[in-house]
Amino acid sequence: MRQVLVNIGNHFDLASSIFVAPRKGIYSFSFHVVKVYNRQTIQVSLMQNGYPVISAFAGDQDVTREAASNGVLLLMEKEDKVHLKLERGNLMGGWKYSTFSGFLVFPL
Repeated sequence: MRQVLVNIGNHFDLASSIFVAPRKGIYSFSFHVVKVYNRQTIQVSLMQNGYPVISAFAGDQDVTREAASNGVLLLMEKEDKVHLKLERGNLMGGWKYSTFSGFLVFPL
């Protein structure tokens, strides 16, 4: 089950899981994901306009659950799009135990 805790301005679309920048500026994004199962690696990338910007990996072979996190400041133009993409592996409970946050730091 996906849910949105705060979405002031409704710029994050829950159905597509895409954030659309309402204006040009510097934005902060972070995410935290949890993998499940031994002997697998996960890779999650933060995508801006369809291109990977940053990734996080979890691949310890000796644990059943492991977390991966990352964050970044991005210069975004109005209507640029950001979303997370699971590049490899399986997440525990799908996206249920994962978080994605973003906010405008400085308008330009």
